[in-house]
Amino acid sequence: MKRYEAVVFDWDGTVMDSTHSIVAAIQSACEDVELPVPEASQASWVIGLSLESALYHCVPTLTADKLPLFLERYRFHFLRRDPEIKLFDGIVNLLELLRARQIILGVATGKSRVGLDRVLGNMKLQAHFDATRCADESMSKPHPAMLLEIMDELGLSPEQVLMVGDTSHDIQMATSAGVDSMAVTYGAHDQRTLLESRPTVMVSSVAEMQAWLLDRVTIPSV
Repeated sequence: MKRYEAVVFDWDGTVMDSTHSIVAAIQSACEDVELPVPEASQASWVIGLSLESALYHCVPTLTADKLPLFLERYRFHFLRRDPEIKLFDGIVNLLELLRARQIILGVATGKSRVGLDRVLGNMKLQAHFDATRCADESMSKPHPAMLLEIMDELGLSPEQVLMVGDTSHDIQMATSAGVDSMAVTYGAHDQRTLLESRPTVMVSSVAEMQAWLLDRVTIPSV
């Protein structure tokens, strides 16, 4: 059985139950700037991409002159919901179990650096992760740059790493980086979309994720 020495997590929809808040913020911002409001399925498809890349996919009529106002309204609506957004049940326990086994942990996310640092600070999770990359300091998913940069920083080879995410963008990024992937079905993309991206494994809950991971991560030497 293959064993992994490092696990890199996506954030929104994988670690944090924020999919609905992101979708609602996109839709509310569209209303504010008088643009067509995308369906929830269309807005959720872009989760995991950098914000500007996402908007041009789900709000194709957004023009460059309206972009600054749109981004301001999006951030307003998202931050208004921010105190209500929680980590998925069991995630903190899983991170602690992986740390106890000396597994290297990382984050590769479509969030901005300011946004990720804020939530890591609020949740007191900074010490859990050895390296993090955000879309505003690297290439947006599904480009493999974030994963490649994390591996380079930590001296990891692709066969040592597992990428965990809730979107096809995460899985495609992992494939392009030569890394195995775990798709979770409780986030932004549906099971069919995830299956089409051909993850190494697919799970439907944090509990199932934990059981699979703990059987396949390296065991620290005594």
